[in-house]
Amino acid sequence: MTLKNIMKKIFLLILIFSIPLVSSAQYKGLNSKKRKSSNSFLKKKGRPQPEFIIGLGAANFLGELGGANQVGTNFVKDLEFSMTRPSAAFGMRYKFHQRFAVKGGFYYQFVSGHDKLTKEPFRNNRNLHFRSSIYELSAQFEFFLTKEPVGKRYKIKNAKGSKNLNIQVYMFLGVGGFYYNPKAKYSGEWQELYDLHTEGQGLPDGPKQYKRVSFCIPYGIGAKTKISNDFSIGLEVGIRKTFTDYIDDVSGVYYDNAKIVGAYGQIAGQAADPSLLNLPPEYGGTGQGYQQGQGWQGAPGEQRGDAKDKDAYMFLNVTLSYKIPKKRKTRSKF
Repeated sequence: MTLKNIMKKIFLLILIFSIPLVSSAQYKGLNSKKRKSSNSFLKKKGRPQPEFIIGLGAANFLGELGGANQVGTNFVKDLEFSMTRPSAAFGMRYKFHQRFAVKGGFYYQFVSGHDKLTKEPFRNNRNLHFRSSIYELSAQFEFFLTKEPVGKRYKIKNAKGSKNLNIQVYMFLGVGGFYYNPKAKYSGEWQELYDLHTEGQGLPDGPKQYKRVSFCIPYGIGAKTKISNDFSIGLEVGIRKTFTDYIDDVSGVYYDNAKIVGAYGQIAGQAADPSLLNLPPEYGGTGQGYQQGQGWQGAPGEQRGDAKDKDAYMFLNVTLSYKIPKKRKTRSKF
């Protein structure tokens, strides 16, 4: 699916979500009495207040490396929970309707993967690993499934409104961009894999060098509840569909390792193919080591990754929202 087609779908979803808002506005214009009652959200709440949001939690990676005991996919069932790493977020929400809001923010995820954690024979024998920080900027459109209560939820004398716990559930969809830089540990140090050209990037008949900046489609679901007039706590699950397959530096096929070593050095050759060389005979190996041209993992042209499935990452964050207080109007004493 191309970026153009995905953007069309995003626009269509936003348009669909916006229909109730537009219809409501037209209906209000036909009946002043109904307009008066339907505007209660703005009358009671006043002008919508922006919210600052911070989030802390855990991130995970969905790609070629590590994962479940199966061929790698970017589906949630391939998660390797032992590779869960920190996640953080900072942003701002502007809720312009009871049901709709826009949100923009900065997101940080630390992701990693290691083939040693899976028992799937080919992935385990491949023995690749990586880690990377992901820095993301994104904008999202939120649709609230439940309305925010008007009034106070505390037992204050003469205060009207809900006094029970109210949870607002929302879904979101958006667009963003991110930077990543995969690394692997060889010779006791974490090496930037981009500089090692592990799939023969830049060499004759090799692929083009990938870029470390890419687009993503953020989507997910969240919930929040008030703990005071200005603060709310919540939980958010976010998934990022990306347009790169190199977050883990693995995508295509093995390149001639001797040529990689000749062009980029011994560490590059080791990072390109650190295979354990112990595939059993039933999987095409000898169980005694790699031999050039045997037609299994490590030979030039053999599968190293899967370019058809792009990488993805996800997070689970606990969020704290702070609604910016309104400025109170005061009358002049003169």
